[in-house]
Amino acid sequence: MSAKNRSAIVIGAGVIGSAVAFELARDGWNVTVIDKAGGPGQGSTSSSSSIIRFNYSTYAGVVLAWESFQTWLDWRAHLGAAPEEQIAEMVNLGVVMLDVPVMNIAATTELFNKVGIEYEIWDARTLAARIPGIDPGKFWPPKPIDDPAFWEDATDSTGALYTPAGGYISDPSLSAVNLADAAKRHGANFRFKEEIVSVIKSIDRVTGVRLASGEEVLADVVVNVAGPWSGKINAMAEVGNDFTVELAPMRQEVHHVDAPPGMESGPMIGDLDVGVYMRPTPGGGFLVGGTEPECEPMQWIDDPDQAHMLRTQELYDAQVTRAARRFPDLKVPPVAKGIAGVYDVSSDWTPIYDKSELPGFYLAIGTSGNQFKNAPGAGVIMAKLIDYVEGGGDHDVNPLVVTGVRTGLPIDLATFSRKRPRNENSSGTVMG
Repeated sequence: MSAKNRSAIVIGAGVIGSAVAFELARDGWNVTVIDKAGGPGQGSTSSSSSIIRFNYSTYAGVVLAWESFQTWLDWRAHLGAAPEEQIAEMVNLGVVMLDVPVMNIAATTELFNKVGIEYEIWDARTLAARIPGIDPGKFWPPKPIDDPAFWEDATDSTGALYTPAGGYISDPSLSAVNLADAAKRHGANFRFKEEIVSVIKSIDRVTGVRLASGEEVLADVVVNVAGPWSGKINAMAEVGNDFTVELAPMRQEVHHVDAPPGMESGPMIGDLDVGVYMRPTPGGGFLVGGTEPECEPMQWIDDPDQAHMLRTQELYDAQVTRAARRFPDLKVPPVAKGIAGVYDVSSDWTPIYDKSELPGFYLAIGTSGNQFKNAPGAGVIMAKLIDYVEGGGDHDVNPLVVTGVRTGLPIDLATFSRKRPRNENSSGTVMG
């Protein structure tokens, strides 16, 4: 089958779905993207903190992040966007990851050395000197804010791992729009406000999807990039029986306050010691999100459509007060500001980028709140994987290794297999 005669359905027009559509379309596939929302990037992507960092627990994860970072830096050229087109911007201001037991800095720096990522190891004195207003105290483990121990003075201090590279993307939804527009320039068709109610199969492979309207959309391959709805789509396709990791939707919140003095353009802070991450926003704001501390129950949900999508005072108080423990000059206004979203979480917080047991049905799922940054690379590896398997490759027996175009480094897709040994080196949090 020639490239121009191959057809693909991509389910989901978030940043990763749009990236997959872009890569398939420019490889010559006839691509149809279907999303229940009204436009690109209006699901989980819209609530992303869009952080760019490189500390993952696997070599392939670090390479994928580093490869994608190079693409974000060259975003306009990657998209083929005209000079007048508004595009998302990479805000490169560095990343500081505080030293905690669940973040193995020695293992991380070993991976950084292999990949070639510049870093610095900071002791507590350097941390305090480099980050305005920070308290370098060690508060581990994170505690509920109503626990008297939460307010006890630290008896020890902590250091950090710093990378000069990294930061955040200025507008996560716009990045999905950019990718969708780029895909359209290569002929992709986007269909919004369309709900899929079933996956159509022949005896031995997928053949398309059926919409709520009754219309059948047929294609040679179908790619599930449905975010927290991916489990529903998998159930329609009757796939997942051979997975070694479980998937579940999880509600999370991110809150917005004014940045503490000196941090208006400071680096992203990953602070599992108190249980939050923080980054500045344009205009002097400060985003505060959670890192799933054990003292705070995770909000697993059955149906993403039924998730409460407004921030709550309880979680706002908990997360922002934790941030204020680290930055004593951070003000905690009484009125909560922020957003809620839903993660598509795998049990080892590592994504699945793979085929499935149903021929022609592919998976870019389980992104666990930590794959926005990897969207450009995820689009590439999924397109390469689909081409490999549809060309007769046995990915389960001989996993595909993709060489990064920008870094020249290998990305072993066995790391992201649905059948992988569970990643025991994972932090068990959004950090992966």
